[in-house]
Amino acid sequence: MYDQPRTNPVPTPTAAADGSEASDIPIGLFRDCVALRDWLLSEGARLPESGDLLAGMAERLNDLGVPVDRATTAIDALHSDYSGVGRFWTREDGVSFRLFPHGEASEKALARSPFAHVYATGEWLILDLRETPDDRFSIVPELKSAGFTHYITVPLFFTNGTKNGVTFATRDPRGFGDDDLAILRFIVPTLSAVMEMRGLNARLDHVLRVYVGDGPHQAILAGFIRRGQVERIRSAILFADMRGYTRLTDALPPEASVELLNTYFDCLVPPIESEGGEVLKYMGDGLLAIFRESGDDLGGAAQGALSAAQAALRRVEEANRAGRFPTRIEVGIALHHGEAAYGNVGSGARLDFTVIGRDVNLASRLAKLNKVLSEPLLMSKPFVDFLWGDPELLGTHPLDGFAEEMAIYRPGKGG
Repeated sequence: MYDQPRTNPVPTPTAAADGSEASDIPIGLFRDCVALRDWLLSEGARLPESGDLLAGMAERLNDLGVPVDRATTAIDALHSDYSGVGRFWTREDGVSFRLFPHGEASEKALARSPFAHVYATGEWLILDLRETPDDRFSIVPELKSAGFTHYITVPLFFTNGTKNGVTFATRDPRGFGDDDLAILRFIVPTLSAVMEMRGLNARLDHVLRVYVGDGPHQAILAGFIRRGQVERIRSAILFADMRGYTRLTDALPPEASVELLNTYFDCLVPPIESEGGEVLKYMGDGLLAIFRESGDDLGGAAQGALSAAQAALRRVEEANRAGRFPTRIEVGIALHHGEAAYGNVGSGARLDFTVIGRDVNLASRLAKLNKVLSEPLLMSKPFVDFLWGDPELLGTHPLDGFAEEMAIYRPGKGG
């Protein structure tokens, strides 16, 4: 029944700029279709959230007479926690989104969906839902119960090889007519290009954030990439490492060693992030984080670092008691306050965005005293100068590579 248009198309010889056929679009609507395409490429492409882009497109399609009551996109993601992002727009509820986790459950859901079909065929799938059996695809009963009559699934194949898609659904008893399909076929290539651009930006943003940390990733995206560039930051500095890591992992296979490290870092990182810290480097079993000074609250960074360190030690002990490690582990944490410097170092086309400077080196040397003094948490004199409370002095001690001895502290009984 949907082979007949809701209005008779008026052919026009004009073709879309991307080469897609535009001859079936009514001439009275062609200018508005071009305006929608231009909106996708300009204002829509600059919207901060892809869900807003989807909503804006759906609303403008309705303005053109295309009876879209539901539109969705499914975009592949390069993310450590999920494999894709689904965005949903409905006329009544607006925009929502869903993350598709890695694993078998998401793969099975995809296999039962219309997306698997269009990925395999490379063609649009257009369903009259009133004539489609419930068992054709897993989503069909849901769409029918919500009153939808016509459903379109379109594959979007990005240039990086990923498979993505967009869907349109209507409750109109007449379904989507030929005019509607012509408009959608005209718009979809532009939508695909814009979604690919946004998807690539999201991938780059996440990968940089995961591998270099939040602050450095922002600096890199802002163009801080020339070799020799340095940015200085006043901050509290936290350095942590696992005591006896080499001995502990000597007999473990690589998979078990990785699991041990991930469990260990799961104890350390959440408290750091919850106190406003940034993890800048993982170095084997070592971790370097900073807590930036904020305005006039110079003591806030140090207090946040101390709270994070104490919470991390508690979490390690809880994990030890719960048997989450193959053997009991101990952690040493050192806290210092000073200047950390981001720097681009390396040679040729391979640079590393790393943290350098005297105070970073001092924090790492201080961590070596944890084992010597049998203390899980040590603080330097410059660090305790920013603290409230009454830390306990452990004496002055030499630090490898530094000429002067340093007064070393541990938290007092009340702190």
